[in-house]
Amino acid sequence: MERLKLVLQYFQSNSESISNGICIILALVSVKLYTSFDFNCPCLPQYNKLYSLGVMIVPPIIFFFLGVLVNRHTGVMMDEWIRPIGNRSKNPAVVKYLFSAMLQRALLAPMVWILVTLLDGKIFICAFSVSVDPALFSGLPNNTGLDLIRIMAKVPCKEDVIFRNSSFRKAVSRYVRCYSQAVGWSILLLLIVLGAMGRLIKPCFDDHATGLQTRYWSNYLDVEQKLFDETCVLHARDFARKCVVQFFEDMREDAVLRLPHPPFISSFKEDWDDEEEDRLHGVTKQEQVDQLLNKWFHSKPELDVTRIAHRPRTCVTWEDRDGKTLYSDV
Repeated sequence: MERLKLVLQYFQSNSESISNGICIILALVSVKLYTSFDFNCPCLPQYNKLYSLGVMIVPPIIFFFLGVLVNRHTGVMMDEWIRPIGNRSKNPAVVKYLFSAMLQRALLAPMVWILVTLLDGKIFICAFSVSVDPALFSGLPNNTGLDLIRIMAKVPCKEDVIFRNSSFRKAVSRYVRCYSQAVGWSILLLLIVLGAMGRLIKPCFDDHATGLQTRYWSNYLDVEQKLFDETCVLHARDFARKCVVQFFEDMREDAVLRLPHPPFISSFKEDWDDEEEDRLHGVTKQEQVDQLLNKWFHSKPELDVTRIAHRPRTCVTWEDRDGKTLYSDV
């Protein structure tokens, strides 16, 4: 149970871990789907190979696009690629890194499907039984009245009457299955060797500092987008609350207040400062919100945290009955 909790905490720690978890789930789903899939070969020369290749290729394509769709790196990469430069320059290395990360995760489930089908061998037998030389095996049924190609096309169909009490079908099936498993294990070994060589050789040719910078800014874009979405939700909630309150209670929030001088200015001013903290940073209309979001897309702020963000504040001016200013917080 403790190990399961650690695994769940890892997959919930950040977006990259969540993407890894989703891709692993897709890979497990592909295995479960294949084991529950009832594969029935047509056993016809003109359809065997077409049907088999369709089963081997179409599901991996579907899993690939599902992996691209559910991967968070896809959205972050596209946002960074198509956005205008504005106040922030683009880093092609970050886009390349995000594309590589997205592609690697999206290819996991399709490769698992292909490897499982090759190691199982049923689809390979259906596709290439016609290509086997029957002279290599004994027991070929020659009293069926069918030509040789049709007989070989019926090898995957063990319930066919022409192969009753015949060892020919089993021998051909074992022969083709061995080829299928050899191809599957070869692909798996090639992928492992390429992955190991990439991990060993890549650090020798890449600048480690540049790699760290690329990884940092790719994580920054992911976190920035997530925080922006969360802030938009909070901002929209405050804006909606203000609009609803004004609709039902007809409340007013003027930018500049001109009031008669009360006996105690300090206490009233403190209450107003408390209310000021709850304002929407100067945003009061729909056009201002649209302009703010448009500015974020077309001209993202530069990455400089030394500047203090400007926050609009309410200016209160106290006047007497003759219009003479007694106190102002400007």
